[in-house]
Amino acid sequence: MDPEQKYPTVGVLNRGRGLLYRDPVAGSATAYKKLNRIGPGRLVYSRLKAFEGAITVTPDDLPESFASQEFPTFAFASDADPDFFRILATTERMWEALQGASKGMGGRRERVKPADFLNIVLDIPPLPVQKRIIEAIGAVDDQIAALNEEAETLDRVSMAVAGDMLSGESIVALGNTLEDIRGGKSPRANNWPPGADELGVLKVSAVTPFRFLQEESKSLLPGTFMPASALVQPGDVLITRANTPLRVGAVTRVPANVRKGLYLADKTLRLVPSSKLDPDFLVVAMALKAARNHLTSSATGTSASMVNVSQDRIRETPIPLPDLERQREVASAVLSVRVNTDAARAEAARLRKARSGLLAGLLDQSITIDV
Repeated sequence: MDPEQKYPTVGVLNRGRGLLYRDPVAGSATAYKKLNRIGPGRLVYSRLKAFEGAITVTPDDLPESFASQEFPTFAFASDADPDFFRILATTERMWEALQGASKGMGGRRERVKPADFLNIVLDIPPLPVQKRIIEAIGAVDDQIAALNEEAETLDRVSMAVAGDMLSGESIVALGNTLEDIRGGKSPRANNWPPGADELGVLKVSAVTPFRFLQEESKSLLPGTFMPASALVQPGDVLITRANTPLRVGAVTRVPANVRKGLYLADKTLRLVPSSKLDPDFLVVAMALKAARNHLTSSATGTSASMVNVSQDRIRETPIPLPDLERQREVASAVLSVRVNTDAARAEAARLRKARSGLLAGLLDQSITIDV
């Protein structure tokens, strides 16, 4: 490490979701004496979070990047295609193998040492079959990517519609239009979703702009007490006070068909609008560029992967405030566009499920493929 140099660093996201790109670190600002240089087309995993499926193959166009020695890296032999292993890193069988290799004192102190990683036994097909699997899965991935791009385009269109309709409207601080902001509680919970008869608590990933994902929740441990005020209700307007810098302050409205028995955690807040603010319009207003810029710039924290925004700063968020009739017109126009957005995302989700089944069949050879 050169104390005068800055090093662009990366980590590894869990469940085979690729690299986490971090801010450059100065050689003088870290205790590490050495960093690993991470090249393109290399397998890399997190020793500490391997049991969560933190493994990937780096992109072919990866710029110069570095990571600590907690991220062992490997080059591939001539009979292994990096693209195949990039796909393999997204499978349950790889994650389960990493869990089996984890050693330590439990929880987040578990580690997978490189020697133990190399001793993992998996059925790897010959190179020609690897390439055919890449082609088959790649075709599905291309369709998923196209649907995601369509959804993102429709997102931008919907917000452009809102911006045009709200041009020239007076701007107020959000706090002037709220009755209250109410928080939840951080309880003891399992790492899996609640069953039909179980109580659950929302994860921060349950709240995304315009979308409420009730499956992004964890079952409460038996005997855990949660206050009635934290119970999620149909029609609630929710905001995340903690998340990644790009996602903090995401706002959505809870649908009428939400399952019963879900609670707010301490990282999710309920916005209670006053009578002069339409709840659907509130969701739209909080997704406008001015509001998003305010929330992301107001977030604080020492981690590049998780920041917080205070209730005071949420109350200071600038939003336009037309009369109620105009608010409802704007919300209706935006939500009508977003019907197509939701349809594209639903189709992408269906394809991801089909991809998982196809890949599992190709790997266990219940689905044969011509070479």
